[in-house]
Amino acid sequence: MKKTFNVIGLMSGTSLDGLDLVYCQISEIDGVYGYTIAETKNIDYTPEMKSNLKNAIHLPALGLLELNNTYGTWLGEQTKLFIEEENLEVDFIASHGHTTHHQPKKGVTYQVGSGQHIANACNKIVINDFRTNDVALGGQGAPLVPIGDMLFFKEYDFCLNLGGISNISFQKGKDRIAYDIGLANMLLNYITQKIDLAYDKDGNLARSGKLNQNLLDRLNALEFYKLHYPKSIGYEWFLQEVIPLVNKTEDTIPNLLHTAVVHICNQITLQIEQNISKENNKLLVTGGGALNSFLIDTLKKELQNSTTVVIPSKTVIEFKEALIFALMGVLKHQNKTNVLSTVTGAIKDSVSGIVYLPQ
Repeated sequence: MKKTFNVIGLMSGTSLDGLDLVYCQISEIDGVYGYTIAETKNIDYTPEMKSNLKNAIHLPALGLLELNNTYGTWLGEQTKLFIEEENLEVDFIASHGHTTHHQPKKGVTYQVGSGQHIANACNKIVINDFRTNDVALGGQGAPLVPIGDMLFFKEYDFCLNLGGISNISFQKGKDRIAYDIGLANMLLNYITQKIDLAYDKDGNLARSGKLNQNLLDRLNALEFYKLHYPKSIGYEWFLQEVIPLVNKTEDTIPNLLHTAVVHICNQITLQIEQNISKENNKLLVTGGGALNSFLIDTLKKELQNSTTVVIPSKTVIEFKEALIFALMGVLKHQNKTNVLSTVTGAIKDSVSGIVYLPQ
């Protein structure tokens, strides 16, 4: 029996490049899931909103709760506008929110974007808060995208997402394994912002730079890279462990960017080569980093002996995460597992997310 759901997925990542909205049809035929992306939209954050989200980690409790509500209302308003612009028939909204705090060792993960405020603003059912339950079960609460890699993109040996953070997903026997590798656009964008540049288009500045071996060695020596999965990182780690290394390094912006790209590719290559079990592997790369041609060229060069790097359509690159949160909403609606304990390290798989009805 075929079941089809019309869902809008909302995603805001650590790279703070805006809100992604994807309207998709997700189908299930006898346990096999498929998708069609019908409409997409990206909304850039204003400088004020970007600053508010970036600095939310420093807010007192009352300020954080207020941001949760106001940002939720804004998400709902943008979703309502998207629905009206495209005349969409929608069963429900699935929203990731925006992560402001992520310290799973302390049992803490928090995504602003109140589900009730979204629902009220767009007058649709909303499912959100996909991480909290997993953390309460002893998991990392991240990464969550691997459920979609397993159901939508299983023809690839590895699925790599290059957002603010790099994370990877692959099959190991009967289990899906996934974890945060480490840095990606969060580091690159931090460096470009020193010269008031939002990002390094196509990696052109990085390509023109030269390697700073000392910085590369210090980045590669970060303690996080020695940890065994499951593992995840958040902005707090970047703030405490990475920014000081960059700020203490006196070098040109192109050289810093070049070194950062080499570091990112070093760590990705290390993880893939540790987990390959055959020849001629295929790696699917999505997220904003897939549009950085210098990064992709560097990665292809490092992996040329073992793995083919596959870059999909720009739509999949930019909206894969929003698509998979739509899938997670469908699985929650069906009361089926949407967070995998083999990925997060929780004591069991879970059906995560909270459903909000418009008032």
